[in-house]
Amino acid sequence: MTQRRTLLAAAGGLLAAGPALAQQADPRMGLRAMGDASAPVTVLEFFSLTCSHCGAFHRDTWPRVRAELVQTGRVRMVWRDFPLDQVALRAHAVARAFPEDRYEAFLTALFTTQDRWAYARGADHKAEIGKIAAMAGMAPAAFEAAWADDDLARAIILEAQAGGREFNVQATPTFVFGRRVVSGNIGFDRFAREAATP
Repeated sequence: MTQRRTLLAAAGGLLAAGPALAQQADPRMGLRAMGDASAPVTVLEFFSLTCSHCGAFHRDTWPRVRAELVQTGRVRMVWRDFPLDQVALRAHAVARAFPEDRYEAFLTALFTTQDRWAYARGADHKAEIGKIAAMAGMAPAAFEAAWADDDLARAIILEAQAGGREFNVQATPTFVFGRRVVSGNIGFDRFAREAATP
């Protein structure tokens, strides 16, 4: 589990600087989910793209959750941004700039290549994420715009802070099953058990 480090050192002055968010919500901040809206269980996942435990969950457990619980109509998965640092914040912004139907695939690409762009010593984080975005079909100009979009970054921070307060999120990943909050990289059996408990 990656412990919350002042959400956000990633804020880096963004909340103090710049204009207030526009009255109308940014459509890129719409719900990012997979599964039937009428599924009996909705699970929220608060995650950071630079969190190694989030990466482990998405590489090792999420494929089975998707196949056995989401695609069978038993669970709806909702992703909630909770970036823990500046690199994660900008990666979340790029992910948000993808159309909803390509969002999960881009998250998967980032999580499966985390060692290359998030942790490699001396890595150019932006350039590496840009390569992954390009392979996922994002034009370079669109990538640059998303990476530099401070309004989008502020919106992500504000949503993360609101979710963190509502569910007392202290670490990533954090899963919310109904009103039960479970932190840490949980395996499939635990996930399925929590999802089956009213």
